[in-house]
Amino acid sequence: MSFRAAFALMLVSVLWLGGCTTRAPSMADTAGAPGASPVDGREMERGMASWYGGKFQGRRTASGEPFDMNELTAAHKTLPFGTRVRVRHAVTGRAVTVRINDRGPFVKGRVIDLSHAAASAIGLIQAGVGPVVLLAP
Repeated sequence: MSFRAAFALMLVSVLWLGGCTTRAPSMADTAGAPGASPVDGREMERGMASWYGGKFQGRRTASGEPFDMNELTAAHKTLPFGTRVRVRHAVTGRAVTVRINDRGPFVKGRVIDLSHAAASAIGLIQAGVGPVVLLAP
C-alpha cells in the first residue's frame, strides 16, 4: 500500500471514530434554555455580590428586556440569559433564586450584581456588598 493510500485510510478512520465520541453536558448545555439550570444544589461560584436599582430602572438590560429593580433578577459576566441561580449570603445563610438577565458586574472581585429586590431578600441592601455562594437552584 502506498504512503498516500495509507495516510488517506488513517485520516478517514480518525474522522469516523471521532464522530462516534460523546461528551458530558457542560454547564452551558444545561443552562442555555430559559429556566434551565445545572445540577440542583451544586456550588457554582463564590465571591462578592453587589446590587443595583433606582438609576437603572426601566433601562434595557444586556438581554434586551427592561430592568425592573423589583424583580428577582441579576447580572453575571458569563452565565446564559435565563439561567436561574440560587444566591446564598455566606454570612447570614439567607438565600434567593434569581434569573440572569444582564451582564456584569464590572468591578474587580465581584461575581454577581443583584436587583434591589434580590439584594433585599438576602439582607444585602445596607452593606451594599457582601460575600455570596452561587448554587444551582
